[in-house]
Amino acid sequence: MADATPTPSAPTPPPSPAGTSRPSSGAPTSPPVYTPREMMAIAAGRFIKDGDVLFAGTGVAMLAAAVAKRIHAPHAHIFFETGGIGPPLDELPMAVADPRVMAFSNLNAGLVEAFSYVANRRLHTIAFLGAAQIDRYGNMNSTVIGDYRHPTVRFSGSGGACDAGSLASAFIVFMQHGTRKFVEKLDYLTTPGWLTGGESRHHAGYRRGGPLAVVSDLGVMKFDDETKEMYLAEYYPGVTPAQVAENTGFAMDVSRAVEARPPDAEELRILREDVDPQRLILG
Repeated sequence: MADATPTPSAPTPPPSPAGTSRPSSGAPTSPPVYTPREMMAIAAGRFIKDGDVLFAGTGVAMLAAAVAKRIHAPHAHIFFETGGIGPPLDELPMAVADPRVMAFSNLNAGLVEAFSYVANRRLHTIAFLGAAQIDRYGNMNSTVIGDYRHPTVRFSGSGGACDAGSLASAFIVFMQHGTRKFVEKLDYLTTPGWLTGGESRHHAGYRRGGPLAVVSDLGVMKFDDETKEMYLAEYYPGVTPAQVAENTGFAMDVSRAVEARPPDAEELRILREDVDPQRLILG
């Protein structure tokens, strides 16, 4: 699957080689220092429940899946479109085609089996996706910027994103926040979200699914239960709702937003020492 997850910018405090502050005895404990990428991975992982089946991509999506299993949902199952189903991820793969996605997995299969898992209605499957553009209803473009026949930029395309967005129980999107990313109108529809809002996805024939959340480098967006329009649910520490609105290319409701809970020291320890100790994705 093509993963268009970009590298996040830096609205939160800068990374610290030491990880967390260690004050002298008797001094008040300083809050942990973390990067935007760490915040995104942990924020996304909090959506996962025990027993969920996670269709993981590369980059932050892979971090989020691994964090979710180690912290929030120990009985969640991770699988990859290349056929690695249930790997322990003792060593983090660089991409979905990395042989480590199959190391000590429950089953080494292929594309057909992987997408059968995505579509299986007896499983609660959550797909982690990325895109170049997203609109107010969570529809995504990972194909071209500009005219399809004469594009300014042509990406690698859907890969498995359209299948996962159409068939999974829900999907979470990772985006870098900006007016060129969060757009009023997509240059190309690659992956269906809530289409035109309301019941339009159901009327189009989709039996289940739709975007659950969008996790950006500024905050976490959800979708209204009735209109299916995106709204700001959480903004990260150090970010304001006004910043999110200014970096969104359509009018977004920010009135419901609350400040997100920052990662705690244990979440960061697990992410840095257990999930990605080699900093292959954390950098």
